[in-house]
Amino acid sequence: MSMNPQFFRRSDDAGVPGGAREIVGYAEHPPRVRWQNDAKVAVQIVVNYEEGSEKTYAMGDKTNDGMYELPFAVDGQRDLAVESMYEYGSRSGIWRLFRVFDAAGIKITCFGCAVALERNPAVASKLVRRGDEVVSHGFRWSNHFEMTRDEEREAIRLSVASIEKTTGSRPLGMYCREMSVNTRELVVEEGGFIYDSDCYSDDLPYWTTVVGRSHLVLPYSLVVNDVRYILGTGYGSPEHFFETAKATLDRLRNDGDDVGRMMSIGLHPRITGNPARADALARFIGYAQQFSDVAIMRRIDIARMFAAQVPRPR
Repeated sequence: MSMNPQFFRRSDDAGVPGGAREIVGYAEHPPRVRWQNDAKVAVQIVVNYEEGSEKTYAMGDKTNDGMYELPFAVDGQRDLAVESMYEYGSRSGIWRLFRVFDAAGIKITCFGCAVALERNPAVASKLVRRGDEVVSHGFRWSNHFEMTRDEEREAIRLSVASIEKTTGSRPLGMYCREMSVNTRELVVEEGGFIYDSDCYSDDLPYWTTVVGRSHLVLPYSLVVNDVRYILGTGYGSPEHFFETAKATLDRLRNDGDDVGRMMSIGLHPRITGNPARADALARFIGYAQQFSDVAIMRRIDIARMFAAQVPRPR
């Protein structure tokens, strides 16, 4: 009787590209880190600014992006309804989010697609004036796994050059749309990045090794993330977002040990920029700000504080 040996493997195939999996992590002994003002929890708010860089027939992609409020799709031609939802984010939603952040007196991290910022320079200027961090979210909001290695290398290079032009500073972090097996190597190869966020594997930053070099990873999260409003896997109302965010913060503040951790919140102007959802966000920020052991920080500040307490491995 013949059997498929793949059913009985105990380890990854070393010949498969993409690097070795890092399954164990910190285990029972994560590093004891503290954040701004000796806080235990670093809350990190990310605004994914993609509007105007998504796949559209208007930009010659021969497809329309499918992240839409309703499960409808127009094939073979422009979908003006989907396009207008993205336009809501760039015309209205992003400015409502800025008002929420201004009222709370906090700075955020923007995962910015270079083309989106090019097409709405007022947003780039506002981010700079507020002192927010702009991370490269790619040249356009395109899946990196669909690119060849050379195409992805060029997309990363163009995103850096473009964001440096629109904001006056090069991005120090990277988070693409759906990474490829080459992404992290190309980020390290490009140079100039302090960290990337292309993973969801921990509540703490960690050092990894890429092509023989130590490289810092700041994990992201899809749990307290507003895509759950429209993808059918989570939030039925703004209250669900608020409850999930509150429960996440409550557990991280009292997680059974004395370890400081980070909490990531993912937002999109076309989604949370809507009034009711923005209200839930504002209420959560107010809830978080009442605790002395919580700090709302940019990702670059988390990266630097972590590296100061957990130095780069030799």
